[in-house]
Amino acid sequence: MISIKHRFTRAILCEFDVETIKHAAENGRADLCGANLCGANLCEADLCGANLRGADLCGANLRGADLCGADLRGADLCGADLREANLRGANLREANLRGADLCGANLCEADLREADLRGAVIECEKITKTPIQIPIGLTYVALITNGFMRLGCKRYSHAEWAEFSDDQISEMDSEALEFWKVWKAPLLAMCAAHAGESK
Repeated sequence: MISIKHRFTRAILCEFDVETIKHAAENGRADLCGANLCGANLCEADLCGANLRGADLCGANLRGADLCGADLRGADLCGADLREANLRGANLREANLRGADLCGANLCEADLREADLRGAVIECEKITKTPIQIPIGLTYVALITNGFMRLGCKRYSHAEWAEFSDDQISEMDSEALEFWKVWKAPLLAMCAAHAGESK
C-alpha cells in the first residue's frame, strides 16, 4: 500500500494497494490521468512512462522524479519543484509550468510545444517569455530561451553558439557539423529575434 501525501500538510491525497506509484499506473489500478495531486510529495518517484495527462500537480514536489517518457499533456505543474527530474522524452505539450523550478532537469527530447513556461527556471535561467521549440524536422530538437539555445542535449548561450568553430561543433556529435552548416544561420536569427523581443 502506498500513499501520496501533500508535501506540506502531509494529508493523504490518495492511496493505492501496490508497491510503487509506477506499478499503480502500469497495472491500471490508478488512473492518474486528470488526477488531483496538487501539492503532492512525489520526490524521487518512479513515474517513467506514466499517464499524468491533465493531472493537477500544482506545487507538487517532483524533485529527482523519473518522468522519462511520461504523458504530461495539459498537466498543471505551476510552481512544481522539478529540480533534477528526468523529463527525457516527456510530453509536456500545453502543460502549465509557470513558476516551476526545472534546475538540473533533463529536458532532452521533451515536447514543450505550447507549454507555458513564464516564470519557470530552466538551468538557473528565469524564463520571462515562452521559449521557441522546434521539435520536428531537425536532427536535434531546438529549444531557444531568453539567452540560451539547447540543441539535443547541448545548451549554450546564443553568443557561444555563434562563436563555435567547425572543429568544436564536430566534437559535439558525429552529425553535428553537417546539421550546423545548414541550420546555423536560421537558428541564430531566431535566437536574435527572441532575445530582441524580450527586451
